[in-house]
Amino acid sequence: MPIPKTTNMNNQASSLPTLIDPYGRTLDYLRLSVTDRCNFRCYYCMPEEGVEFVPRKELLTYEELTYLTGIFCEMGVRKVRITGGEPFVRKGIMEFLGQLSAISQLRKITVTSNGTLGEEKMDELLRLGITNINISLDSLDKDRFFEMTRRDKFEEVFDCIMALLQKGFEVKLNCVLAEEKNIQDILPFVELTKSYPLSVRFLEEMPFNGKGTFEPPKWNHNAIYAYIAEHYDRIEKLLDEKNSTSTNYMIKGYKGSFGIIPSYSRTFCGTCNRIRLSATGEMRTCLYGPPRANLRDILRAGADKQELKETIHNVVSQKEKDGFQAEKLQASKPKSSMTFLGG
Repeated sequence: MPIPKTTNMNNQASSLPTLIDPYGRTLDYLRLSVTDRCNFRCYYCMPEEGVEFVPRKELLTYEELTYLTGIFCEMGVRKVRITGGEPFVRKGIMEFLGQLSAISQLRKITVTSNGTLGEEKMDELLRLGITNINISLDSLDKDRFFEMTRRDKFEEVFDCIMALLQKGFEVKLNCVLAEEKNIQDILPFVELTKSYPLSVRFLEEMPFNGKGTFEPPKWNHNAIYAYIAEHYDRIEKLLDEKNSTSTNYMIKGYKGSFGIIPSYSRTFCGTCNRIRLSATGEMRTCLYGPPRANLRDILRAGADKQELKETIHNVVSQKEKDGFQAEKLQASKPKSSMTFLGG
């Protein structure tokens, strides 16, 4: 079906309706996955072999992604984070980001990557005004990096981080912590903030590894903070941004900061402002919950903009109070891989 253009969409930012869930939370942040494919095989995200990626025809086209994002923005979304899989493995991603940047109501576009993007893409991101990049990096040791990602790409990723900082990007490093995997990297990551103006965020491990088996993490947010506090006596609490999932700190005198994200403990659900759309059109109001609608199928069946808006409103009206309630809705089903869900 032909899809209308979303560029310069009516400039009605001051009078747009907002998406408000049953608990009074305004949902103005869209996590948008553009692919389920990735050039890494991180152990907590997917198996090393036997990954079944969806056929390309089942992915939302860039035209569909732009159109749906425009509708979300008409309904009050102001921030979009591009996720995957690895966004930069999808051909045409930079042109798509250019299309998104033309949506008038969209105030901020950010990207999560594994750090395998070249300088040419960095320069284009700057031209588009996309200056916030999250890099997934679970170890500062080359051997442990290989063990965790199953790819020999540490130097490439670290060089990418340094290049991003030199070019003026705001860089956040996301480190998933796990017993017997990378606990010894906690202090080196904190020390990295001594010399570089970046933010390191330590995440609790989550059950989205595509295997269907998972034990609650021993290294939860309390254990992570206690471990850091044992080694530093000059920790300063920072003011967290509104709706932040991270509790943020810095070591006095250091250039950067560190944060802790209780992604399994889910202590931040009370201020959640997120909506999620997977690369195949599945709309979720919680990472732990089931898809509530498939916007790809509804769009391809010929729905007009009003029908899509009604569907989105209906999904938002069913948002659960927190991630634990959401998880109960599909407790009997094995957890999907994070690369399919779109972290």
